[in-house]
Amino acid sequence: MVALIVGIVFIAFAVFACVPGPLGWWTDVLAFLRGSLPVLALFIGLIAIFIGVADIKDRIEAKKEEEEEAKESAKKDTAKE
Repeated sequence: MVALIVGIVFIAFAVFACVPGPLGWWTDVLAFLRGSLPVLALFIGLIAIFIGVADIKDRIEAKKEEEEEAKESAKKDTAKE
């Protein structure tokens, strides 16, 4: 319950800080967003590359395991005959 109240208070403060009026921080918020977007895009791109490389490695490993299982099952089939 406390976390919900704290969350509502922080959201209310953020809205109050961004609206024109006493604080008027909207221009500062825009400057922060403009400065942080390239950095955020860099991190998202790096994470996507790491996920892609890991996916490729997993596919290669799965293919090797399938080939080993196929070889083992072929050996068992020939041994039964």
